[in-house]
Amino acid sequence: MKLSEFTNKMSEILDIKAFEGADSSDNGLQVGDLDADIRKVAFSVDASLASITEAAKLKADLLFVHHGLLWGRSIRITGRHYDRVKALLDNKLALFACHLPLDANMKYGNNARMAMKLGLRDIGPFGLFHGVSVGVKGTFPSPMTADEITKKLGVRTNPTNFTINGGDKKFRTVAIVSGGGAFDVYQAMDEKLDLLITGESSYTTINDCNEAGMSMLCLGHYETETFGVKAVMEMVGQEMGLETCFVDLPLGL
Repeated sequence: MKLSEFTNKMSEILDIKAFEGADSSDNGLQVGDLDADIRKVAFSVDASLASITEAAKLKADLLFVHHGLLWGRSIRITGRHYDRVKALLDNKLALFACHLPLDANMKYGNNARMAMKLGLRDIGPFGLFHGVSVGVKGTFPSPMTADEITKKLGVRTNPTNFTINGGDKKFRTVAIVSGGGAFDVYQAMDEKLDLLITGESSYTTINDCNEAGMSMLCLGHYETETFGVKAVMEMVGQEMGLETCFVDLPLGL
């Protein structure tokens, strides 16, 4: 498959144009020769030097990531940025990034995939960011505790993960905003939901949660943003006939 064909298909599937005014990420193809042939696609959360190096070792032609290299502002190609770009060019490795569109997509997105894995009902959009919804909300078929939710999602926990107002409390209604969605807890409060699932916590929200009786389950920025990447990987392998691999480099947050 030509890189140009892959780029056009993914841009359409993930509706990248819809997020042009909302997302600081330069979503889409960030590095690459559109006329190049691609046979193997590596998938990872971040476009770090480590993920680029590992994708090159795996003989990938393209690296698809959630967090790319370009964020809507000029950046000099020096230092760490130079090292990453040079590694891509030296290995003829293209880079495709998809940030908010991959959070928001209702079929392949991080939040929709977590909702599906939890078996939520009445799934709908949640979490407005610059006029677009990036999260989802829904209802558990049967109330679940924080431990049960964590186990069902199958995420790896670490010392930075914690629950605000969790314990043996059972939740019926939930919002999900992957990554750094702690401040969406205020919308969850306004909508009288039982729980917000996100990646990172924020100190400034804790007293408000405690005083409002609101619960928040923080499962790690990295872990909550693997769901969409893996969903796209599965689709690319099955529907586009390309070889795929996942570069798993958790950062402990």
